[in-house]
Amino acid sequence: MLNGEGVVLGVDGISDFNALHSRKHDAGVQFYAFDMLAGDGDDHRKLPLSMRKTNLCGCWRGAPRAFLSRPFEQVDVGTDLFRAACGMGLEGLVSKHRERAYRAGRSPHWIKVKNRRHQATSREF
Repeated sequence: MLNGEGVVLGVDGISDFNALHSRKHDAGVQFYAFDMLAGDGDDHRKLPLSMRKTNLCGCWRGAPRAFLSRPFEQVDVGTDLFRAACGMGLEGLVSKHRERAYRAGRSPHWIKVKNRRHQATSREF
């Protein structure tokens, strides 16, 4: 069981929120996995994020190209990374504590920082 997000990339390689929600580009949707909650019959939610990320990267060997993941990165680049994400027109960033277990819903161990200029921040759902 994976946690991730479906994304449609524009011609510029940037995620296109409107294209995804229009459902006109379903064939081009890519799944970006960022967490592995269970695998091979084992519940991984109690493992720390760093271990879940390692497990996630190991499960992609031979997977279709439409499934992508990134390994855990332990760096202190939050401000620069957020500035770059905003400059690319991305919605924002989510940062999670590498030693914490998975917890559904809001948690004090993760932070979502939104690009206030992104169109998704003004949408009502």
